[in-house]
Amino acid sequence: MSPVRCGPLIDLCRGPHVRHTGKIKAIKIYKNSSTYWEGHTDMEMLQRIYGISFPDTKMLKEWESLQEEARNRDHRKIGKEQELFFFHDLSPGSCFFLPRGAYIYNTLTDFIKEEYYRRGFQEVATPNIYNSKLWEISGHWQHYSENMFSFPVEQDIFALKPMNCPGHCLIFSHRPRSWRELPLRLADFGVLHRNELSGTLTGLTRVRRFQQDDAHIFCTMEQIKAEMKGCLDFLHSVYGVFGFSFHLCLSTRPEKFLGDISVWDQAEKQLENSLDEFGEPWKLSPGDGAFYGPKIDINVKDAIGRYHQCATIQLDFQLPNCFDLTFVGKDGNDRERPVIIHRAILGSVERMIAILTENYAGKWPLWLSPRQVMVVPVNPLCEDYAKAVCMQFLESGFMADVDLGSSCLFSKKIRNAQLAQYNFILVVGEKERVTNSVNVRTRDNKVHGDMPVAEVMTRLRLLKQSCCCHAELKF
Repeated sequence: MSPVRCGPLIDLCRGPHVRHTGKIKAIKIYKNSSTYWEGHTDMEMLQRIYGISFPDTKMLKEWESLQEEARNRDHRKIGKEQELFFFHDLSPGSCFFLPRGAYIYNTLTDFIKEEYYRRGFQEVATPNIYNSKLWEISGHWQHYSENMFSFPVEQDIFALKPMNCPGHCLIFSHRPRSWRELPLRLADFGVLHRNELSGTLTGLTRVRRFQQDDAHIFCTMEQIKAEMKGCLDFLHSVYGVFGFSFHLCLSTRPEKFLGDISVWDQAEKQLENSLDEFGEPWKLSPGDGAFYGPKIDINVKDAIGRYHQCATIQLDFQLPNCFDLTFVGKDGNDRERPVIIHRAILGSVERMIAILTENYAGKWPLWLSPRQVMVVPVNPLCEDYAKAVCMQFLESGFMADVDLGSSCLFSKKIRNAQLAQYNFILVVGEKERVTNSVNVRTRDNKVHGDMPVAEVMTRLRLLKQSCCCHAELKF
């Protein structure tokens, strides 16, 4: 990184700077935060000031409008309003998911697990705590120990795992393996801990305790292309459900790399072929791969045009060497080395919930919504029927509630349910009780009229199973 000159100013940054302040027509200081000198907590505390400038005021106003929209969609704000989750000083960086937030969390993990069964992944469960010797073998202890929670146990040092891959290597190596078992696709929702600095913790987007839809595929060099194609198809399927568009980027061999160039070239060619066959546009990022293998970076675009990196598809030639992983090949050679593909689609489940919360602005699609059905009685005489209807939906697996004992006017009850983002509001009165029906309306105030309870149940069940982001619009 070379210094940037701007008149008499020499700035040790990547730059560039504007040629002169006359180019700046609009400026805004929008945030400040505390930071430590050189990032060390024992150093002097400083104030970091954030500002932004534009060449005209129109661009500034557009930016301010986008920032206001982002504030309204902030997952921390919506999480509090909808009682999804909270944080506490007694466990900084670790989220407390309330019942409705836990429903979203579990629904996402169940969704991925259903995909696992269809795509040949085998779910495993691995320990949370390992002897530091494991991390020395993998190389993490030498390069990552400052970001790990470690503690003495008898005469040894143990640590909470920050990633699952070394544990999966132990699973692979615990008995002899054959080429017939490959590709071996191991998936793990194990709890991970990373010792992030307190100043970097920002809601669900940067936490200390989290889970990933983490998987590692052990395969041969010849299987890389097919496995990458499967990963990309998995990605396309899941992000299609969420309504995300995404960008793909192939990051290739950096200057400092480990392994043989011929192996890198072969792997990169297979990744290129997989991306070409996938059919989505992609870009090349030369030299941005990790030292242990090339990777595909995926950035998703949310409803207000922001990009987030969630998914990971990463080739790894080094961990198999570190753990001396081998399998018996077709020719009887028992010293053939597998390749590892690190793969996550959601990435951190916590971070994905933050992104989805802001993408939907709290208006959850039916299949993922923690508030799917609200039953509203017209008057107290209909409350018993309302409770019976609500119980039918609960027993059928819906997140359903009933508005009982409220002193609000009927119109206010409807409005409260809409503001709480219940996907469907079922109004019941004496007529509905007699005909065993409900009057259906949605949170956007569309009225669908009277329908038998059984018919509404069937329609909602089909919509929920379809996993469609805007399924409620097709009711």
